[in-house]
Amino acid sequence: MKISLAWLADLYPAAATLAPAEISRLLTSGGLEVEGLDTVERVPGGLRNVVLGTVLTCARHPDADKLSVTTVRVGPAETDVKPIVCGAPNVAAGQRVVVALVGAELHPVPAEGAEAKPLIIGKSKIRGQMSEGMICAEDELGLGTSHAGILVLDTDLPDGTPAARYFDLEAETVLEIGLTPNRADAASHLGTARDLRALLPGTEITVPPMAQLQYETTLPRAINVVLADAAACPRYAGLSVRGGRVGPSPEWLQRRLRAIGVGPINNVVDVTNYVLHELGQPLHAFDADKIQGGALTVRRAGTPTLFTTLDGVARTLHPDDLVIADTEGPLVLAGVFGGQRAAVSSETVNVFLEAAYFNPSVVRKASQRHGLKTDSSFRNERGTDPNAILPALARAAYLLAELTGGTIEGDFQDHYPAPIRPHVVAFSPARATRLIGQEIGEERMREILTALEIKIIAEVDGRWTLHVPAYRVDVTREADVVEDLLRIYGFDNIALPTHAAAPYVAPTPRPDPDRLRRTLSEMLVGRGYNEIITSSLTWSGYYEDAASSDRLQASSTGQLETQNSKLETRNSQLVRLANANSAELNVLRPTLVPTVLDVLRRNLNRRQRDLKLYEFGRTYTMKPSGATTERETLLLVLTGQREAESWARKAEKATFHDLAGTVLAVLARLGIAEPQQQLLPDGHAYLTGGLTLHRQANGPAIATVGVLDARQAKAFDVEQPVFWAEIDWSALGKATPPTITARELPRFPEVRRDLSLVVDRGVSFAEIAAVARRTERKLLTDLNVFDVYEGDRLETGKKAVAVAFTLQDPEQTLTDKVIDGTMARLLQQLEKQVGAVVRR
Repeated sequence: MKISLAWLADLYPAAATLAPAEISRLLTSGGLEVEGLDTVERVPGGLRNVVLGTVLTCARHPDADKLSVTTVRVGPAETDVKPIVCGAPNVAAGQRVVVALVGAELHPVPAEGAEAKPLIIGKSKIRGQMSEGMICAEDELGLGTSHAGILVLDTDLPDGTPAARYFDLEAETVLEIGLTPNRADAASHLGTARDLRALLPGTEITVPPMAQLQYETTLPRAINVVLADAAACPRYAGLSVRGGRVGPSPEWLQRRLRAIGVGPINNVVDVTNYVLHELGQPLHAFDADKIQGGALTVRRAGTPTLFTTLDGVARTLHPDDLVIADTEGPLVLAGVFGGQRAAVSSETVNVFLEAAYFNPSVVRKASQRHGLKTDSSFRNERGTDPNAILPALARAAYLLAELTGGTIEGDFQDHYPAPIRPHVVAFSPARATRLIGQEIGEERMREILTALEIKIIAEVDGRWTLHVPAYRVDVTREADVVEDLLRIYGFDNIALPTHAAAPYVAPTPRPDPDRLRRTLSEMLVGRGYNEIITSSLTWSGYYEDAASSDRLQASSTGQLETQNSKLETRNSQLVRLANANSAELNVLRPTLVPTVLDVLRRNLNRRQRDLKLYEFGRTYTMKPSGATTERETLLLVLTGQREAESWARKAEKATFHDLAGTVLAVLARLGIAEPQQQLLPDGHAYLTGGLTLHRQANGPAIATVGVLDARQAKAFDVEQPVFWAEIDWSALGKATPPTITARELPRFPEVRRDLSLVVDRGVSFAEIAAVARRTERKLLTDLNVFDVYEGDRLETGKKAVAVAFTLQDPEQTLTDKVIDGTMARLLQQLEKQVGAVVRR
C-alpha cells in the first residue's frame, strides 16, 4: 500500500513537521510496517539545484554577437552572484529568471524524433568568458516545448527559492507499507492518519471538504434503489450528480493518484479512486442515463449470466454472486468490478454515485471465483467501515460537483435496515498488565484507547466495558485490545527482565519427536539414503475393492490388475476428498506403496537404478464409525546395487539383510539394541517375506522389513527386487527409552568360539539367538551367523548354521574353564529348546 506524505499531511497536519524517516519509524513501531520510502518526481531530475534568480547586469559578448554576458544573483549572500553566458535573445537586466546552478541535472524536452538525453550543468568558459550556470527556457526545464527564449517570471519570491517550489513541482515522498491482512482499517490515508494521531497525541485529524447530504422527500427519485439481499449488503447509499462534464482531472488530482501508482482516467473515475485511497471506502459511478427502468436492485445473480466487465472480458456470473442490476440485468459485480453497460464515458452527463458496505465473505468468494483482484475487492473482502458510507459519499459528491460542474440533485438514499453496532469487549486492566508484563498505568491505557476511538462505556469492579468502532474488524477480544495498547505504547518500551520466568511451562514430549526425526535423518543420510517427500493425495483406483472394477488405470505407463492384488482397501475405508480438484487426486493415501513406487519408476526411467530412499510419511484410513485414523511411518526402500561400482570391489546386488541391518542400526541408535524378531506371517498386504521387530516379546510391532510383492512393483514398471521397511513412528516413540546409558570400554579381552549347529530348516537364527541370550546374560556380548549350509551331506530337512559366539567378562580375564563351561551350557540349552546338535 502506498501512502503519500503530502496527502497524509492534508489529513493530519502534524505529519508535515516530521521527517519522512521519523514517520516511518513511528508507523512501523505501531504495526504498519514501512517497507520503503520512495521519491516521486513530477519532472525528471526534480529540478534539483535549479533556483530563482535576478539578472543584475547584461552586456553583449565581446566575441559573439548572439551571446550575452550576465551576472545573476541566485541567493542572499554576496557570493551568490554568478557570471553566466546566455544565448537567449530576450535576456535583460532586472529580469526574474530560472537558473540551473553548477551540478544541476536537466532533462530537456527533445526535438521531434530525437532521443531524450540529460544535461549536466558545469562550470565552463564560452568564447573566453566564464559561465557558472544556465538561465533556462521552458523546454530546457522539461516543462514544455517552447524555446523562443528564457522564462521571465513575475514573482516576489526571494532569489535562491527552489524552482520546484515556484512551479509547484516539488517531489513527493511516498511510503510503501506492508499492510497485514487484519489491518483493513488502515488501508487508506485516513486510516494511516488515525494510527499516526494515536502515536502522536495532541493534534486532531482535519476533515476534508464534503457536500451536505439531504433527503428530498417531495421530489420523485429518478433512480430508486431496492435492497433485496440485506445479509449480503447490510448498507447501500447513493445520490445523483447531474449536468456535469466528463473530462481530464485537474493536475493536482492526477498528481496525487500518480504518486501512489494509480493512473488517471477521467474526473469522475478519478474522484472515486481518490476517495477510496483517501477514506478507504470503495465507490462506483454509473452513467445514470444508461440505468434501465429507473431502478437499481442489490441481489444475487440467481442464474449463470453472461456479464462483460470494464476490462472487456465476458464472464459468466455464478448464481451466488452479488450484483447491482437494473431491469435488463447486472451492471456491477458488487464490491469487485464494474461492468461496461453503464460505465462512465466522455458522453456522460448525469452520474449516479454508489457507496455500500458488502458482506466481506460474499465479496471474497466472488473475487476468488472470477480471479479478480481490484483495489475495491481488496478492501471490501477484508471489511470496510459501515459508518463511513455517508462521509465518503459526501466527499465524492463535493469533488464531483467541483470538478465536473454538475449539481447534486435528489436521488439521495441510504438503505441501512440493521445498523452495525460497535464491538462490545470486556476488558480488565489488571489482566492486561499481566499479559503485557509491565505496569503502564490505567491513565495511559485510557489515553491510548481514546486515541484509538475505543470508548469506555462502563467501569465495574475493576472491569471495563469497551465499545470498539465497527471499522476495527480485527479488535473483537480482550487480547486484541491488549495488542492495540502494546503497539501504541511501544513494544520497545517494554523492559526485558534480567531473568526469564513463566508461571507455566508446557511439557515437552520425551523423547522429542522432532529431535528423533533429525537424529534418524542424519544417520540415514550418512548411510547413503536420500529423503523423498510424496503427496498424501492420490488416486482411489489404486486401492478400491477388486469387485468394483476388474481393471483400474494405474498410470500413464500401464494398467494395474487388481483381481489378485493384495493391495486392496475397501471403498468404505478410503478417506475421500469432498472438494477434490482432480479425479486423479481424490483420496488420502491408506498406504505409501503407490506413491513411492511412482518415485522408483521415475528414477528407473532415468537410469537411476541403485536407490536408497527414506520418507517420513503419513497414511489415512476411515473407521466404520466414520472417524479418520492417521498413522505416521518412517519408510526405507532399497533396490539395485549395494554400493556404487568401483574398481576396488566387485559389484554386489543389495539384499534383504542389507536393509534389515539398517533398520536394526536405526533401532540401536535409539537405544533398542536387541529387538525381538518374528517371521512375517503369510498374507501380508504387499510384502512376500520378512520380519517384524518388537521391543519385547508379544509387544506391539515397531518395524516390518520385507520384500515388496513383485506384482505390485511390476504394475509400476519396477522389475527389479525392492526391499521395503516400515517403522511405526508412534510405536517407536513409545519404545524408545528416555535416556541412553553409556558404559566405559572393557579393559579385558573378548573371546570368540564358533559352533556349527545342525537344526531343522524351519529354525531361524532369531530363535537360536534368543535361546543363547536367555542362557547366558552376563558373558555373551554378541553372536553372529557366518555360514549356512544345506546339501546332500545333511539329512533331509536339516541345515547347518555356523554361529560365532563372543564372550567377555568386564571384571576379569576369562579362563578356559569358564569358557568351556559357558559353551557347554549354551549347547545344552540349544539342543533342548531348538533341537540343535554340533555338526561332526
